[in-house]
Amino acid sequence: MPEAQTPPAARRVFVYGTLRKRGSNDINLLRPAPRYVGMGAVRGVLYHVDWYPGLTLGGEDAITVVGEVYEIGPALEAVLDGIEQIEAGPDSEYFKRELDIDVQGRQLRCLVYEINPDRVRGRERIGHGDWILFHGTP
Repeated sequence: MPEAQTPPAARRVFVYGTLRKRGSNDINLLRPAPRYVGMGAVRGVLYHVDWYPGLTLGGEDAITVVGEVYEIGPALEAVLDGIEQIEAGPDSEYFKRELDIDVQGRQLRCLVYEINPDRVRGRERIGHGDWILFHGTP
């Protein structure tokens, strides 16, 4: 009988744009379903790229950017990579980062999709750091 394999560990993802609840790519409608952990915040700059935002992390112009944190498995992470157009090399639209995110007073290690800085040159900054508030999603 083959040995039982341990399923890959779930990880957390911080979503700040269209993947947020009620966003056009609402993560809650994707499969396999994520598990909501809580609201989170990170320091960075949020940009209006087109019908979606992009986040650059840190920097001297950084503000608090809000989002939601979910626990996801590898299959959903692969779906998210497709949505975010992750590809090898410096021309990828987004890059995957892991960092500690403040989630309702706790520091949790999360995956963050950071926009390629080349994609936001000349784009409008969202000064309050909340895509849902900016975009007017119901």
